[in-house]
Amino acid sequence: MGEMKIVVAGAGGRMGRALVRAIIETEGLALSGALEYDQSEFLGQDAGTLAGIGETGIAVSSDPMPLMAAADGVLDFTNPDVSTDLAALAAQGRIVHVIGTTGFSETQKAAIKAASRHAVIIKSGNMSLGVNLLDRLVEQAAASLGEDFDIEIVEMHHRHKVDAPSGTAYLLGNAAAKGRGIELEERSIRARDGLTGPRNPGDIGFATLRGGSVVGDHSVIFAGPSERIEITHRAQDRGVFARGAVTAALWGKGQKPGIYDMKDVLGLKS
Repeated sequence: MGEMKIVVAGAGGRMGRALVRAIIETEGLALSGALEYDQSEFLGQDAGTLAGIGETGIAVSSDPMPLMAAADGVLDFTNPDVSTDLAALAAQGRIVHVIGTTGFSETQKAAIKAASRHAVIIKSGNMSLGVNLLDRLVEQAAASLGEDFDIEIVEMHHRHKVDAPSGTAYLLGNAAAKGRGIELEERSIRARDGLTGPRNPGDIGFATLRGGSVVGDHSVIFAGPSERIEITHRAQDRGVFARGAVTAALWGKGQKPGIYDMKDVLGLKS
């Protein structure tokens, strides 16, 4: 069947460069295009040179339509506006769209869901194997421990991250809520300041830290009477997300159109 031709969106960024390297290193995949916004300083440069792996013959472009028309899939860790537009193009081409972007509005989520009628969309707040295993552990722990164990989610990322809490924090919050049989949006606490009063039993709290070059740290704390359980994942390199994304792309080829996540890819659905 030949190699799966992949376009990388945001190819000049830190994550985009990691994705380019992962594609080149993965058997069965071929880099077929690289995208950046129309005023990017990286336009015209070789995607492989930017990624530190030498020339690939793939120049960075700002025009997604011809690249995606000739591709089998697109890897996309950009921003919600770009990802929503790319989902529409993926639907037109009936290709695989792997989305690692976070921070979508409800309107954007609806547009991506509509695109999934024709495209294979694999969307996750975190593409790493470790985090998706953590997701399952959190759900199981939340189901096993009663409301006398308070749940708090603490995340830290680099100073350049623009959304908070992180998509992974929401992923873990939803896992905890599912384990408890509640709706996260009805029971989550995103900020505390001033005289907040005592903690409500059953709430799920979030704390967000930003600074330095932290790739991504996430901890879920179950604080009970006289004991505390902490489950933590620390990403030390963006390569863990890139490897997950290329695994998702290969899995998505041949799947029926629809929205999937990394638990589908990894066979972790409960």
